[in-house]
This record gives sequence, structure tokens and C-alpha cells, in this order.
Amino acid sequence: MNAPDQQDRARLDRIARAAMVARGLLPDFSVAAQHELGGLKPASPTADGQIRDLRGLLWASIDNDDSRDLDQLTVAQPLPGARVKILVAVADVDAVVKDGTAIDEHARHNTTSVYTAATIFPMLPEKLSTDVTSLNADEDRVALVVEMTVADDGTVTDSAIYRACVRNRAKLAYNSVAAWLEDGGAIPAAVAALPGLDENLRLQNRVAQNMKNLRQTHGALSLETLEARPVFDGDRMHKLEVEKPNCAKELIADFMIAANGVTARYLAAKNFPSLRRVVRTPKRWDAIVEIARQHGFELPEQPDPKPLNDFLVKQQAADPLRFPDLSLTVIKLLGNGEYVAEFPGEEAAPGHFGLAVRDYSHSTAPNRRYPDIITQRLLKAALAAAPVPFEKKDMEMLATHCSAQEDAAKKVERQVGKSAAALLLESKIGAQFDAIVTGASPKGTWVRLLDPPVEGKLAQGTQGLDVGDKIRVQLVRTDVEQGFIDFKTVK
Repeated sequence: MNAPDQQDRARLDRIARAAMVARGLLPDFSVAAQHELGGLKPASPTADGQIRDLRGLLWASIDNDDSRDLDQLTVAQPLPGARVKILVAVADVDAVVKDGTAIDEHARHNTTSVYTAATIFPMLPEKLSTDVTSLNADEDRVALVVEMTVADDGTVTDSAIYRACVRNRAKLAYNSVAAWLEDGGAIPAAVAALPGLDENLRLQNRVAQNMKNLRQTHGALSLETLEARPVFDGDRMHKLEVEKPNCAKELIADFMIAANGVTARYLAAKNFPSLRRVVRTPKRWDAIVEIARQHGFELPEQPDPKPLNDFLVKQQAADPLRFPDLSLTVIKLLGNGEYVAEFPGEEAAPGHFGLAVRDYSHSTAPNRRYPDIITQRLLKAALAAAPVPFEKKDMEMLATHCSAQEDAAKKVERQVGKSAAALLLESKIGAQFDAIVTGASPKGTWVRLLDPPVEGKLAQGTQGLDVGDKIRVQLVRTDVEQGFIDFKTVK
């Protein structure tokens, strides 16, 4: 029995810690890891004569409003003939976090930061990820730079990778940048304060849109799921806020996708192994075909992302209310992403079906993902013409381990998210809501409330209902510890 005055954040933190342990993840850093922190400081840009000085460029970060672990910066440079050079600077975490240290061992064990409703369990200690290895505003930092020349149609025609010293000139947030770029809102103060940054960001946005359009012509999937994050007033949760897509998020996503592709191809060109991020050709394509058929759309018998995306775009325009649920169904049928080690001279790893690309690695978020640190170590060895820093068996083991731990982390996040939703509704037993049916099978019927965006089980009144039906429901039970929410149909 929970004490009635127990704080929401504390309850969710306890649930999250228990879920971390149950899934084999470490919620806290070891004494040895904490001890190592005292001697760590940002990498010196003068320690290596091969590091370029790019501090004079109009670098800026764009991330969530509350993000403090800044992994990448971007900047654009116009070139003749409608071409644009896009530069992505990625924090050189490996320069500080060395292989075999206690901090590295913790990161290698969890392999990812875990973002739960009330608590973030960072892969690296906060002193590192939000300071020493973060590309913070007005600080000189060493980074790996991915340089891409992009044609007017979004094609990357040339690329390079090198180390450089960079300086974040403006820490920006997705929502305010998007409100300015796409909705005509007020220009963010940090943009207005730096001459030329507004024009640079508009150029970046145009290039990103061209890259996105090109990927979609090749079959990159247009998917949209509902992601709701809890909003706290002190330690009390008072609502769930839906994270909506916008052009600023797409800008960063498009540049990171391109940079990850350049990274994978660079390692292959250097005859180095790589840790690829793959989404295999879906085994349940027949189920996706049947879903499309139910919506009056015919897909080919063999998996093909281009017609699938045509179907998704059509459905998003025709039924935006139900599109997130359709997206989630398709994502589940596509199967999980995973990491696969690719070696020179051997069979190529599968590509990324959802992005419609063959060459793809994770390299742009080393403060938050261990595969990105692995890729950094490979890149830096390749740049220095040094031996490959991993044995083949170690690469294969790391690929399997990173896939498994990522899956465990997602399960923790989902579990705590369900508990947060149950906590939000805990005091509303008997209340009625408008809802949409999101699942109907012998295993049960599921509904999503339109406001707040919470999903639960329809425990009573399921007869005759099907996916997509709009109904009125009443809340009958919640269980915060288990994350259960039960409704019944209101006649």
C-alpha cells in the first residue's frame, strides 16, 4: 500500500530502479567509476597536431528544451552550383572515456542511457555527459566531424571525416526553432544574437528537407507514433504532454541519418569492420499486406519499402487521428532494429529497411549510446592508420550484447511509462473519456484515450468492437506498480 502523501516522482523512481535491476541493467555507478571522475577533464585540442581548428564556424546545437548531454553540432556552408557543405560535429567521448576503465565498463554493460518517466539513468556519469564530453555552449571541445557535400536534390556527392576543435555558438531547442522556421514565430533569442545564424539555419533546413524527400523517394517510411512525456510540478505529475514532430527535429534526424551512412561507408573504404544498425526485411510482410488491403490499398507480395511508404502517406492524410496506431502496428510487424558486425571481405550486413538504406551505423550520440563509442574507436584507428582495435569475436559479442541491452532498456522505459499513466489516472476512477480502439484480438481489447494520451485494457463491453472504433469509456481500475489501466464501455 502506497502512502497517500508519497511524491509521484519518488514512486516512479522506485519503480524504475526495480525495473532496471529486473532487466539486468545497472541503475547506479560503481564506487570505482565515481572515483575515476575526479581526474577527468575535456580533451585538449592541442594534444594532437592532426586536429583542425573549426571554432570560427557558426556551430549550433538543437536538442530538447531540457537536454544537457549535447552530442552533436551542425553548420552549413554554401558552395557553387546550388551545392551545400553540411558539417556535423560529434563529441569525441572516446578521448575522455578510455577502454577498460570502470566508467567504460558501466557504459559497456548498460550500452545506453535509459529515459524513464521520472528518472534518467545516464550511460555515462552526468559530470561527463553534461559537461566534460558535452558540446556545451561557449566551450572549446574536440569532436569528430563528418563533412558532406549535398547536391540540390539531397544527394551526398562527397564526404570526409576528421577530428577538429569546435565551439558551440548557440544552444537551441527544437520547439522554439521549429516555431520560428515553420510557423513564423519569434526568432529565438540565441539565433538573433549571432549574426548570420538565422540564414545558416534556414539553409540547413532546406538541405535537410531535400535529403528527406530523396530518402522518401527511395522508400524511407513515414511513421508517426505518440510519445507522451510526464510534466511535473515539483515532484507531482500533473499531465502527459505529447511530443510532436517538427521541422527542427527532422533537420537533426536527416543530418544524423546521412552522417551515420557516411561513417559506415568510410570504415568500409578503409577496409575496417563496422557495427551496423539494421532493420531486416520484415518476415511478417504478409500481415502488413493484409493491413493495407483492409484500408483498400494493394501492396506487392514481396517486401518493398516504397509502396509501403506510399500507403502510409495516404493513410496519414486520410485519417491523422488513427495514423499513430497504424504506425505502431507497422513498426511491430517490421521487427526490432539490431546491431550486426560487418567485416571486410565477408557477406554484407542487412540494410535498414525502414530508412531504405544499406549502409548505416550509429555514430552521432556517443554520450548516450555505447555502439557510437565503439564506432568512434574504429574511426579514430582508421584515421590514424592504426590496427583495428577489436578482435572479430569481440565485435560479434558486442553487437549481440548491445542489441539485447537496448531491448531491455526499451522494456524498462515502456514499463515505467505505463506506471506513469496509471499514476496520472489513479484519482480519476469512475471518470469517462473519449477513446479509440487500438487492438482487438482473443488476447484482449485495447483502447487509447484521446485526452490524456493513455492506453489501457477494455475489461468490460468488448463485444462487436474493432480496431479504429471511436467509443466512450469509463475508468474502472488502475495499478501503478504493474502499470495496469482498465476501462469499460459506456453505453
